[in-house]
Amino acid sequence: MREISSSIAYEIHSGETLPLKVARSTKLVVRGGAVWVTRSDDTEDYWLQPGHTLRLRRGERLWLSAEGTPRATVAFSVPTRCDERALNWFARIGERLAARMRGGWRTV
Repeated sequence: MREISSSIAYEIHSGETLPLKVARSTKLVVRGGAVWVTRSDDTEDYWLQPGHTLRLRRGERLWLSAEGTPRATVAFSVPTRCDERALNWFARIGERLAARMRGGWRTV
C-alpha cells in the first residue's frame, strides 16, 4: 500500500485498483477520467468526475479505480503546515529587508 505524504499525481488504468494510505491530511483532485473512491471508516463510496475534489484525513486508507475510461489521473495536494507557512513568510520579509539594506541608505 503506497503512502501519501507529499503532493503527488497518479495515473490509474481501467481495471486497476490503487491502494493508498494518507499520511498527512490532503486534498484529492481528479484531473482526467472518472474515479471510484472507497475510503476506510466510511460507508459511502464516491464517484468523482474530472474537477471534483475530496478532502482526506490523516491515517485513512483509500482504494481508487478508473471506471468507464482507459485511464484516470488524480493529484494529491498536501497543504503546508502553519509553522512552515510562518517560516516562509519570515524568510520573505528578511529577504526584502536585506535587499533594501544592500541598496544603501541615501543621505542628503
